[in-house]
Amino acid sequence: MDAVGILSSLSLLTEWIDICWAPISAYVFYQTFGGRTGKLGAMLNLAEEALPFADFLPTYTLAYFYQRRQAKKQKGNDTSEKLA
Repeated sequence: MDAVGILSSLSLLTEWIDICWAPISAYVFYQTFGGRTGKLGAMLNLAEEALPFADFLPTYTLAYFYQRRQAKKQKGNDTSEKLA
């Protein structure tokens, strides 16, 4: 999804494409990540896609790694609770 946002910057109609793409990207972001991460991330993603010259921010990639990190933390907490 980050690649689609970046590819729009190669067009002559960059900002018009971004304005059309921003709500679609935010909706997909929310559906992909859900919960608190999805709500906050969708709002940030919408702003990032709609703002001129902000396409270089990899919001999907950052959210993916953030969610993986949180899952590992949670898994570590579950394991330590079982050991105690």
